[in-house]
Amino acid sequence: MMETKNVMIVGVGGQGSLLASKLLGKLLLTKGYDIKVSEVHGMSQRGGSVVTYVRFGDKVYSPVIDKGQADFIVSFELLEAARWTEYLKKNGKIITNMQQINPMPVIIGAAEYPENLVEKMRDSGIDIDAIDALSLALEAGSPKAVNMVLMGKLSKYFDITEEEWLKAIEESVPEKFLEMNKKAFSLGRNI
Repeated sequence: MMETKNVMIVGVGGQGSLLASKLLGKLLLTKGYDIKVSEVHGMSQRGGSVVTYVRFGDKVYSPVIDKGQADFIVSFELLEAARWTEYLKKNGKIITNMQQINPMPVIIGAAEYPENLVEKMRDSGIDIDAIDALSLALEAGSPKAVNMVLMGKLSKYFDITEEEWLKAIEESVPEKFLEMNKKAFSLGRNI
C-alpha cells in the first residue's frame, strides 16, 4: 500500500503551471496510480497567484492538499515558494525558480520585494532546491519553457525513467513546441 503523495505547483498567471500539472498527472496515470489534479486559480490573469494540487497513490479520495501535507512544492517564482511554505510537510522539498516577478503591491510601490528569500527559507529548516530555471528555459529556446525545466528538476526525485517523462511530454505538448520542451526538461533534469 503506497501512501498518497502530494505535489503543489505554484506560480503566477501565464507561467505554464497548468501544463506542468497536466503533464505530471498524465505521467502518473500511466504508472497506474489513482490521481487527483485540482486547479485552484487565484487571480489567474498575469501576475496573480495560481496553485495546482497533484495527489497520487493507491487510492486518493480528495484533490485538496492541506497545510503540512505537501511532499513537493514546485514554484515558478521565488516569492510564491515562500508564500506556500506552511503547506510543506516535514522532510518535504521545495523546487523553485530563482526568478522574481513583482506582485502588484511592489509594482505600485506599496511594498518591497523581500530579500534573501532562499537563505531565509533554508535558515528556517526548509529543504530548498533553487535553480535559475529562466536561463535554462532561454537556452532551450523560450522563457515559456520554465515549466519543463522545473519538471525536469522534479523528475530527479521520482522513481520514473527519463524516457517515461519524455513520452508524457510528447503526449502533452503541441508538435511545434516539442523539441524545445524536451530540451528544457533535459536541462532541468541534468542541472
